[in-house]
Amino acid sequence: MSPGSDEAARLERWTASGGRWTVVTRSPTTLTVALLTCDGGEEMDRIVSGTPEFAAYVGSRWDSDQPVMDEE
Repeated sequence: MSPGSDEAARLERWTASGGRWTVVTRSPTTLTVALLTCDGGEEMDRIVSGTPEFAAYVGSRWDSDQPVMDEE
């Protein structure tokens, strides 16, 4: 899945660089994702977004360890 928003592109770059992420909060209008280091899981930053593109990019995953699933 290709990123469809600036936030999704940022998350994709983060994981491509070896970083991890986890969903902090998920509501019908906002998604908050913590950007974590690759080694210790220390939170470095957060992405807070209400765009449908970002929500679609993250999908039903709760962290970067979960595989991308096609949602229909």
